[in-house]
Amino acid sequence: MSVQAGETLYCEPRIDDAATYVSVEVGFPTVQEPLLDPYCEDPSKPTTTVYGYVPSDRVSLICVKHGGIVSGELPPGIPYLAAP
Repeated sequence: MSVQAGETLYCEPRIDDAATYVSVEVGFPTVQEPLLDPYCEDPSKPTTTVYGYVPSDRVSLICVKHGGIVSGELPPGIPYLAAP
């Protein structure tokens, strides 16, 4: 999945380079993730749509649930939890 935050994205605050984002935009997960379902823009296409205003702590849980971050980094304010 892609995790992004910035002025033109579905996040809070909706500015570039915030010190902390309380929610972020998630896009295009490789599998349907039930923890994202409430934020899905198009539920009929769960792997080819975006998820707006996903709480930062939920993104942390999803990352650890799936084994951690494959590449890149998370926007500021999203706690990084290491997968066991």
